[in-house]
Amino acid sequence: MSDLPNCPKCNSEYTYEDGVLLVCPECAHEWSASLPAEEKARVWKDANGTVLQDGDTVTVIKDLKVKGSSSALKGGTKVKNIRLVEGDHDIDCKIEGFGAMQLKSEFVRKV
Repeated sequence: MSDLPNCPKCNSEYTYEDGVLLVCPECAHEWSASLPAEEKARVWKDANGTVLQDGDTVTVIKDLKVKGSSSALKGGTKVKNIRLVEGDHDIDCKIEGFGAMQLKSEFVRKV
């Protein structure tokens, strides 16, 4: 049996290492192996300061240019079932007509 900690989100014992992160295959939760989950506690906020969570539905607040595409993502586009990630573009999502995409939380508002 491994000496890795259980998942802090669902308490699954089947966690594994992926680089510097620990990953739970059951709930897809990722966390840093170096910091306890309580200390990490990053909070993502939308353009209005509302706290975002995985699975939320958001609306794009302005037209955004899409790299590699001749069309833009129009303001008012609804994006369902977002996934929050670390990094500059901190929202992973799928948008109808564009496919998989990353957005910055400052350009969306929670519905």
